[in-house]
Amino acid sequence: MEMSLFRKTVLVAGGAGFIGSHLCAELLGRGARVICVDSFLTGRRGNIARFLDDPAFRLIENDVAQPLHVDGRLHQIYNLASPASPPQYQADPEHTMLTNVLGTRNLLALARDKSARFVQASTSEVYGDPQMHPQKEDYVGHVNCTGTRACYDEGKRAAESLCFDHLRAGAADVRVARIFNTYGPQMCPDDGRIVSNLICQALQNRPMTIYGDGSQTRSFCYVSDMVEGLIRLMERAAPPETPVNLGNPGEFTVMELANLIRRLVPTTAKPVFRPLPQDDPRKRRPDISLAGQLLEWRPQVALEHGLRQTIPWFESQLFPAAPEGAAQSLPAAE
Repeated sequence: MEMSLFRKTVLVAGGAGFIGSHLCAELLGRGARVICVDSFLTGRRGNIARFLDDPAFRLIENDVAQPLHVDGRLHQIYNLASPASPPQYQADPEHTMLTNVLGTRNLLALARDKSARFVQASTSEVYGDPQMHPQKEDYVGHVNCTGTRACYDEGKRAAESLCFDHLRAGAADVRVARIFNTYGPQMCPDDGRIVSNLICQALQNRPMTIYGDGSQTRSFCYVSDMVEGLIRLMERAAPPETPVNLGNPGEFTVMELANLIRRLVPTTAKPVFRPLPQDDPRKRRPDISLAGQLLEWRPQVALEHGLRQTIPWFESQLFPAAPEGAAQSLPAAE
């Protein structure tokens, strides 16, 4: 299902980030006029460089925690403006909280003023270290509100509250996506995410860091699948009165991921074990039955195939002098 966005003006907050830049590309490809808003605290100019000469693309450098004014009509707003990995959001926890609370408030005000549809990029982190598995949207979570991850977890939970308050009050047409682990090209090599860490360490033949014993599980969604889910949520005629999980329900232990990466690179790097960080979830897997029912959406890209598309990106970032395509000589799929 590919929806035409011809002549619609779409604002993407956090549009220079990993998922945001892929979303900008897809929206432009479907005919939209795109306004990218980014503070470049964690977003990367290189992610959007290819759009800067496109007359359908406009960049506004702005911190969403500060008021934002946009001239003209807006049809849709996506809010992806927030650091998204523990090293990033823990570097300035106060700003992380304010980005999610004040930033969401400011963008909701813009949506209300422009009569624009609004999609909030929430996160599986609102479930904390879950005691329900897999996680369904009606699970209220198990979050440590004073821990080192709270700036992000609680910031996103507060943002969801703001969104549904606006929806119930009839102030804005709001949809909330709870995004599970997402990966793909244009990730930042040093963002601290597990896929970034393990691929970069394997490519550099450095010890591959495993936190805990590696038995904790994650579900990894390729970025093109995630972007499709976000667009379908935005384009749905009526807003769901509930958050919607978006993620790949395939569940892998951290060790399974590390071993798959070691086979694909390949590398002689060995795992090295470190203590599990505070409040690190032991299990993470989305129940996406609601997304299937409401959006007719299900991920299409298997983990191995997605990693084969992602590894060359990291190689190009770590070894920019390498011939283009050099990283594509990966072992054949079994």
